[in-house]
Parts: sequence; C-alpha cells; structure tokens
Amino acid sequence: MLVVMQAHATEEQVRDVCQKIEKMGYRAHAMPGAQRTAIGITGNKAEIEPGTLEEMPGVQEVIQVSKPYKLVSRELKEDNTVIRFPGTNATIGGAGLAIIAGPCAIESREQAFAIADRVSRAGAQFFRGGAYKPRTSPYSFQGLGEEGLRIMAEVRQQFGMKIVTEAIDHESLDLVEEWADVIQIGARNMQNFSLLKRAGRARKPILLKRGMSATLEEFLMAAEYILSEGNYNVALCERGVRTFADHTRNTLDLSLVPAVQRLSHLPILVDPSHGTGKRNKVTPLSRASIAVGADGLLVEVHNKPDEALSDGPQSLFPDQFDELMAQVRQIATVVGRTVPAIGARETVVAGK
Repeated sequence: MLVVMQAHATEEQVRDVCQKIEKMGYRAHAMPGAQRTAIGITGNKAEIEPGTLEEMPGVQEVIQVSKPYKLVSRELKEDNTVIRFPGTNATIGGAGLAIIAGPCAIESREQAFAIADRVSRAGAQFFRGGAYKPRTSPYSFQGLGEEGLRIMAEVRQQFGMKIVTEAIDHESLDLVEEWADVIQIGARNMQNFSLLKRAGRARKPILLKRGMSATLEEFLMAAEYILSEGNYNVALCERGVRTFADHTRNTLDLSLVPAVQRLSHLPILVDPSHGTGKRNKVTPLSRASIAVGADGLLVEVHNKPDEALSDGPQSLFPDQFDELMAQVRQIATVVGRTVPAIGARETVVAGK
C-alpha cells in the first residue's frame, strides 16, 4: 500500500498520516521527493482498507503497490535516491559519479596510505578496503579486523576520502558502523537476512552487492529487507554472476544497470574488478559501465598487486587507475555525468 501526499502537504500532515498508520499496527516509511512525499506501508498481511487514509488532510490518493518489493520500487518514489555525506560534495547517485577505489584488503598502514594517495589524486572520493575478508579457503588471509578499520580511519583523516568496507557478520557490522562511512554487504551475504535486518538498523549508508547467482528480483528483495528496517540510504552493486564462462572470474551483467533503474529509485554501481577477475578487463568494463548508466564504480587498486594478499590478479596498478579515470571522464561527459577533477581532495574534517 502506498499513500501519495499532495504536493502542498505540510510536514504536520505527513506526520499525522504516519502516526495513523502506526496506530493501525503497521509501519510507515515516508519518502520525500522533489514533487511529493509518498508513504509506504509495510507489515500488513492483506490489503488495507484505504478509506480512513484517503480522507485525511493532505492525502492525494492511496494505491496498491504491484511489486513484491515495495520500498525500493519506483511506484513508491519516482525520484532517484541520492546518498549524501554531510560536510562533503561526495554523493552516491545524482549527477556525480561515485568512484570507489582501493585495495581488496588492508594489509598495512604503509600499503593503505600509498594507494590512498594515488587514487585520491586521480579523483576517487571513496576509499575501499577490506578489514574483514570472507575467503573461500580458511587458510587464506582473513583481514586485519579492527586494526584495518583504524588504518582506514587514518586514511580518511589524511586524504579526506569516505571509507567503504565490508561487514561479514553482526559482530563486525557493529565495528564497521563505528569506523566506516559506508557499510558494504558482500555477495556471499546478499541473502543473509538476519544481517540485512541489522544493516537496516544501522546509521550509515549500505552498499549491497548482488549475490553470485541472484536474479534481479532477489537482489531488489534483499535491498527491501534493509529499507524495511528504516535505513533508506542503500546503494546496489553489480559484481558479476557465476556462469559456465572460463575466460573471466565472473560474468559481469551490465544489462542489470538499466533494468534496476527502470524498477527502482536506488543508485546502482558496478564492480568490474570482481566482475571480471582479470586486470586487463577492468578498464574496458569500467568504460562500458559508465556508458550504460551506472552511478559509479568499485575498482581494486594495489601499489604492488603481484604481492597482494588478496585478489592481486584483478587489481590495477596506480598508473592504470590514472588512465581508467581519464577515460571515464571522457565518457561521463557524453552521458551527462561528472567526475571530480584530478588532484581534487575534500577538506579534511577532524575526527570520525
């Protein structure tokens, strides 16, 4: 069920409708837009009688939502969601492309700072790095844990970049929420519904990666879990799906980008590093991602990829990332998007 408010509806009228919905035993999700505010209703087991809501001041209409995912649907919110970060011009969604770059895993302070210096100079406003690494083998490097989070906090302090890092369970999510700016939920946890609910109660934006074999509807329903708990700052990420192909690590499904944008208001990024698993394919697929309309990129960069403890073969050298950014800038102009200038850095704000 969706309550569409009139364009001139006041904040008090919106609040009154939300309170009415809560008194009926349901949950109200107010989504302000450029032209109107829509209020999604969740928690109902069957159709709700619209009469009592339609008669309330400021209500334009009450309609049924046809999609199983209610809150992520464009039926609820026509305007694209833009995730903003106070004190900075960095966004996920909107005209500016979100460029997220850094190593697969934080290995040391020296390594993280060397990479952050290069990617920030190239124009990346977000630094990615894993403190917790879910690995196929229990004997592989699992990450530095809280020490890695502290190193990334120092990166933010030094370079003014926003920090994106993955939480793999409830315990790590508590720490990631404390230290990071964006909490990543990885492909292996896309349908970890308990973790998704916890992410929905977090105070930080969520970057949700598509599962290795997830359909479009399953992907959007995973995002619905997060929004249903009250966290509306969610971005999606296509990172490739598992197929029979052996010329890439995964098969990057760029058709998902316009498909998501047709059905949902959430921003969607592309990870060409995991999507291909091969360094020589990252830049071409980055170009294609921007051309097809992606809201940004996640790119793995390492100063010594041949010595990397995780995903070295798909990590770009810093010089290669510079070239990628030069090419992305050219394509961004064609599709009406912007990329931060070379050498542009945010003003560093003290503290976390």
